[in-house]
Amino acid sequence: MRTAAGVVLAGGRSTRMGRPKAWLEWHGSTLLYRAAAILARTVGGPVVVVAAPGQELPPLPPGVSVAADPVEGLGPMQGLAVGLAAVAGRAEAAFVCSTDLPFLHPAFIRRVLRGLTPGVDVALPVAGGFRQPLAAAYRTSLAGLIKDLLDAGDLRPGMLFQHCEVSRLGEAELLADAELARHDPALESVLNVNSPDDYATARARRPPQVVVEVFGALARNCGEGPRAARAQNDGDGPLAGRAEHGGGGPHTVPAATLGAAARAVGLLLDRHVVVALNGRRVTPEEAFPLVTGDTIAFHPADAAR
Repeated sequence: MRTAAGVVLAGGRSTRMGRPKAWLEWHGSTLLYRAAAILARTVGGPVVVVAAPGQELPPLPPGVSVAADPVEGLGPMQGLAVGLAAVAGRAEAAFVCSTDLPFLHPAFIRRVLRGLTPGVDVALPVAGGFRQPLAAAYRTSLAGLIKDLLDAGDLRPGMLFQHCEVSRLGEAELLADAELARHDPALESVLNVNSPDDYATARARRPPQVVVEVFGALARNCGEGPRAARAQNDGDGPLAGRAEHGGGGPHTVPAATLGAAARAVGLLLDRHVVVALNGRRVTPEEAFPLVTGDTIAFHPADAAR
C-alpha cells in the first residue's frame, strides 16, 4: 500500500443517542476529534471528515479537512462516496470509520489496510458476529461505482459488496497479527456507542495504559511542585513506578491524551517540551490521542536543537 488516507463519517441522525455523537466529550476532546486524530497518526496520508448538510462540527485536529455531503438522508453509502472522492487523487486506499469508535486502535487500522492486497477492493472486518463496513478499508477508485449505485437507489453497503472484490477478515485472521492481538485482543476497535448507556459505560472505563519517560532537565523536576498536585487533582495519577524508577521513569500511567500523560508526570506541554511517540517526534498537542502500548518520551526543547 503506497499511500493510505483516512475518512471519518461524522453525519448520521444519532437517534438513539439523542444528541450528536461527534460532540460527545472524550477525555478532554470529543469522539470526532479522537477518531480523526487516531487516523491522522496512523495512515500517513490525508484525513477527511465527511459532514452532513448543515452539520456543525467540533474542532478538528490540525491538518484534517472537511468534505461537505451535499445530499441529506442517504446514509453511510453517500458519506462513503463523498469521502472516497475527496481523497481519491491523493491516496489509493482509505480506512473509513464512523465517529463513534472510541477504542479504535492503530494496530487494527494497519491490519485492515493490509487486507487490500492486489485485486481486492474492500477489506471488510467481520467481528462480533457482524460485518463492519464502517471500520473497513476501501479502494478510493470505488467512489464512482458507489455514486452509480446511489443513483440507482441502492443505499446499502451490502449492495456495493456485490459489485466488487471483497476480502472478509474474520476474527481469527485479524488476531493472527501479533501487534493487534497484543493491544486489542477483544477487537474493541469496532465497539461503537449508540445509546446514552453505551456512552456512559465506555466513558467510565479507565484510560489506556501508556509508558512515559522524561529526560534531561525535565526529569530533574518531574513530579515536583504544584504541577504534580494538579495532575493528581485531575485524576491522571498516581504515578505507577515512581518510587522504583525515579523522576524520569519509565512510568506506566493511564492517559487517553498527550496532555493527560504530561500532567501525570508533572509536566505541561509548552515550548520547553519536545515529544516523541513510539520513537517518532510529534507535535505536542494537548488532545493528541494515546492508545494502549504507546511509549511517550518528553525531552527538553534545548536538548533537541
